[in-house]
Amino acid sequence: MSVLALRALGIGDLLTAVPALRGLRQAHPEERLVLAAPEWLRDLVELVDAVDELLPTPGLGALHWPGPPPRLAVNLHGNGPESIRDLTAVLPDALLTHRNPAVPEIPGLDWTPGIHEVDRWCRLVEYGQCSADRRDLRISPPPGPSPAPGAVVVHPGAAFPARRWPPERFAEVARDLAAAGQRVVLTGAAAERGLAEEVATLAGLGPEAVLAGRTGLAELAALVAEAALVVCGDTGVGHLSTAFGTPSVLLFGPTPPRCWGPPPDAPQHVVLWVGDVGDPHGTEPDAGLLLLSPDRVLAAAQSVLRQGVSHG
Repeated sequence: MSVLALRALGIGDLLTAVPALRGLRQAHPEERLVLAAPEWLRDLVELVDAVDELLPTPGLGALHWPGPPPRLAVNLHGNGPESIRDLTAVLPDALLTHRNPAVPEIPGLDWTPGIHEVDRWCRLVEYGQCSADRRDLRISPPPGPSPAPGAVVVHPGAAFPARRWPPERFAEVARDLAAAGQRVVLTGAAAERGLAEEVATLAGLGPEAVLAGRTGLAELAALVAEAALVVCGDTGVGHLSTAFGTPSVLLFGPTPPRCWGPPPDAPQHVVLWVGDVGDPHGTEPDAGLLLLSPDRVLAAAQSVLRQGVSHG
């Protein structure tokens, strides 16, 4: 028998669902737990001890379940009718989901806006009579070596322009950290290589500092797991730092850290946010994010490095 969980999204989405996935595993120890998620996340999914199998699913409308229907399907994707219909189409014996008025025949938990993403999915599995530990966010580091052990990882990209701190500000922070003797590397997807190269040029760093587009997900995970510090915005790389306990300085805006940030009592993570809430999918850098100065970010980074907060 199988339990199917749908979470066909990105790195941060996967990592914030880890406590809920572990809750499902604990509640159904004898069943095969299958996660429907994008194939490109495979190297990271394999580090999540709760998951038995990845079912490659690039997004909504692309769920293809082989074999007999699962005993239980769990909608960790969202509360929209599309995700609900994707799961009802595989004919599970039972479906655990939030409700949506577009599919009134499907019962479920009421959607609560404004809560932390980790709490959201823990609440759902608890609604399904599974216990979940919201602090159980850590995963094992990947088996391969880091391409730059002990480096400061600066990740200037983000999924949407609203969450991207300007490259010249990242460059100022990177330049000053490098001048202080830190090895600084710049990460990003292949499409962000130009951004990383711009930051490197402005910071006076050589081409060897640019790892954007040169690391697969396993190498990126190893890089973060063995980094001295991560400096980034509200991105999947920030969630990797939480998952591995790597010290980080995280620049939030326009989404509040109370919804997507690391545990507030984790001393190795410093969250910078001015309190402005806006559209996380906007086409321009958020006005609140722009209120974070390079001096403030650099001071936070230097403080974390000086304290030598361990991967705890």
